[in-house]
Amino acid sequence: MSVPTHGNYHGYYLKRPSVTDPRLALLPENTFSGKRVLDIGCNAGWVTCEIAQSRGAHKVVGVDIDDTLIRAAWKRRQVVWSLQKPQSSQSNEDNDLMDFEDLTRNASMEVTHLQADYFPASLQHSFGPLPIPPSKIRGKHAFPHNVSFRTADWVTEEIVEDANGYDVVIAFSISKWIHINGGDEGLRAFFRRVYSVLEPGGVFILEPQEWDTYKKAKRLNESLRNSAQTLELRPSDFESILGDIGFSPACHLGTTGDGGFRRTVDLYVKQHVT
Repeated sequence: MSVPTHGNYHGYYLKRPSVTDPRLALLPENTFSGKRVLDIGCNAGWVTCEIAQSRGAHKVVGVDIDDTLIRAAWKRRQVVWSLQKPQSSQSNEDNDLMDFEDLTRNASMEVTHLQADYFPASLQHSFGPLPIPPSKIRGKHAFPHNVSFRTADWVTEEIVEDANGYDVVIAFSISKWIHINGGDEGLRAFFRRVYSVLEPGGVFILEPQEWDTYKKAKRLNESLRNSAQTLELRPSDFESILGDIGFSPACHLGTTGDGGFRRTVDLYVKQHVT
């Protein structure tokens, strides 16, 4: 296995095992409802799938630099689909009386009422994952059709979904890796890029890693160690930098996690240009 120099740890969620991610519980209830969401550094897609399945998002895109993790994320999507509680549906006769637009809207509305992890994981392991029905049956905004994944270094590469913009951008546990790989200017460029793809009034959710955690990253290889020696910015500077770009002051939502994963979650809003 290659050294995870971008924080692309394999088995990351074995260290943070949770069906519902506690970081999402800190956010306002309607943060994702009806929104287009980008999850940067999505790893194996656990948070991405939770937002798509249980938080009412219309579209969620997970992006990660590691193609092996992205392939794991696609598998996670099917596992999550296979374990959720089956939905009661109308009879075929009733469905025949509804037009396609009505069916799509109903499927989308059902997203927030799904019961995740209804079946035990052993069932999927024993019999394999359930097939995913066509989007024309469930609707493109219903899970699992409302979530997709891309392999890309999003800091420097565009993905096709960027063209339509986003209402919410998430950056959980990646600021350190962007900073230490790209330097101070690389981090500033990342923040500017987030601002550029957000709609006015859009939300940037950031879980910054504290400066003392950079020590472990510097031990991974000589290149990171040399890069870290040039850094002048500190996580305490991030709010000021984001404010200069055009974000509102941070809303500090709280702290969650255990041990080395105990971190704050901050919310910034892209201010309307006057």
